[in-house]
Parts: sequence; structure tokens; C-alpha cells
Amino acid sequence: MSSGAAPRLRALQRHVDSSEGRGMEPVSSPLTTHVLDTASGLPAQGLCLRLSRLEDHGQQWMELRKSYTDSDGRCPGLLPPGPMKAGTYKLSFDTEGYWRKRGQESFYPYVEVVFTITNETHRFHVPLLLSPWSYTTYRGS
Repeated sequence: MSSGAAPRLRALQRHVDSSEGRGMEPVSSPLTTHVLDTASGLPAQGLCLRLSRLEDHGQQWMELRKSYTDSDGRCPGLLPPGPMKAGTYKLSFDTEGYWRKRGQESFYPYVEVVFTITNETHRFHVPLLLSPWSYTTYRGS
């Protein structure tokens, strides 16, 4: 591990550990996301994202919301309070724009995370770990 990587990894781990249970996002929103810039070990602030739902029997994406991550890399209130409508959703992250603002070249111009909601009463958290050359996502809690 390079000498600069260890402090960034420690900072990232502290951030993830300290964010859990703090209630950084409104508990009323059934869908949340959190983007971490793993290259810097910091939250990805100012990253543009769009939430869409697949409509017309799988033929057309309908944009529900355009937003930006806050200083903690979160995007609270993606959906209004209450149950989500069952269906297929997509979070599109403008990673090219994010890296360009930082003077950094990147391999992925955008990241799209498509997921299916079957239980409308559950909460859903979609984290994104991001670097200029890779990304990882999973269903969070």
C-alpha cells in the first residue's frame, strides 16, 4: 500500500463508522444513497444523480428526481415519505462530471444502478464507493 493510501483508508473507515446510526438522512425517505470517493477517502460532494422508475411495462424510464450529493456524500429525501411504488428503479450517477470538476480523468462517464422494489414498506439504501477507475455498490441497510 502506498504511503498516501493508508491515511485515506483510515479517514474513509472513520467516516463510514461515524455515519452509522447518526440519522444523517431523513428517516421518512424510503430510499437513500451515500457516495464515497475512495480515491480521496472523503464523501463525494456535489455529484449529480437522477432517480428514475421503469414505466409502460418496461418500455420507458420516467425521471422522478434530479439532485446532488451534500457535503457528507448523501442525497436525503430522494422520494417523498411513505411507501415506495413497487417496480424497477434506476439511480444514475454523473461520475464524469464529478471527476472533471476535480481535474481528474475517469474511465466510467456514469454509473447506473438498477434495482427492483417488491416490498413497498421496506427502506432501501444504495451506497456507491467510487474511484476514477472503479466503483462498487451493494444494498445497504
